[in-house]
Amino acid sequence: MRRLVIALACVSLATLSGAVPVSAVPTADAGHRPGVVPSLARDLVAYYDFEHPASGGAVERDRGRSGTDLQLVNGAPRVRDGIRHALQTGQNSAVASNDDWKAGVYSETGVPSLRAFNAAREITVMGWFKTTGVNPSLNTVTEDPADYYNAIGLAGVLTGDSEGHAVRALLEVINVNGELKVVALGRRVDGGASQTFAASAPWQEVLPQGQWVHLAATYDFDTGEMALYRNGRALDGFYTITGDPWLLAGEPEPDVTTATDPRGIKIGGSFPQNNVERNPCNCRMDELIFLDRAATPREIRAQYNHN
Repeated sequence: MRRLVIALACVSLATLSGAVPVSAVPTADAGHRPGVVPSLARDLVAYYDFEHPASGGAVERDRGRSGTDLQLVNGAPRVRDGIRHALQTGQNSAVASNDDWKAGVYSETGVPSLRAFNAAREITVMGWFKTTGVNPSLNTVTEDPADYYNAIGLAGVLTGDSEGHAVRALLEVINVNGELKVVALGRRVDGGASQTFAASAPWQEVLPQGQWVHLAATYDFDTGEMALYRNGRALDGFYTITGDPWLLAGEPEPDVTTATDPRGIKIGGSFPQNNVERNPCNCRMDELIFLDRAATPREIRAQYNHN
């Protein structure tokens, strides 16, 4: 649907200049910068459409208000898919090395441009994803040819104390009770427990091979509520931890995340640094959006239809 909607567009689509939509896009550029629906623009912290390369192509310009440019690790390529470009991520080596294609930004002292996620009450992560190869990938840190990783990294915001793996808000495919599931995983307190909301359907039904799918995850750190959406509609799912892993009880209202700047964003794997990757995603990704509030179901549906 994503490509069909873009291809049939006959009017100019809203785009972004920083975080501010402009009124029109020239006809020759229509479909290349569809942007976000107007109600989301003010809360758009980071936005990557993979049509804005910098530094010889090794960097993707952020079209959100934060200006947090994305490093394309190991030359992760922008590939033409229909009339647009997408980011290709995945495992491009069968040996234990640092050759995986992924993207991200990381700093041990925190990333100040991501301060909107410092003491955040809500977060949204969303984008378009298409699986393009074997997932999960072969485990390159063992010699067993039948050993595969047990997770597939999509996109997320790191905690303020993350070594690259720990996250504040993440879209991922992980093992839940012996089955791989598409999940929203959130951590309110740095160093604290995470909560996971898992889609009930098998992950291959949510992300069928070779098909573009729009996914969104919302996190309300005050109420403890999370939700997953596929192609604009809420997914049935369940929380994997009972009780109060986010330590919501007995604290001043509203509950927010730790007041630390996230150490970065990761795309297509477990770590944004150029380390040996543990959970690469053999995927294409596009229109990655990070908001500092929980988008409403109506807004998520509108964003899906917009692109």
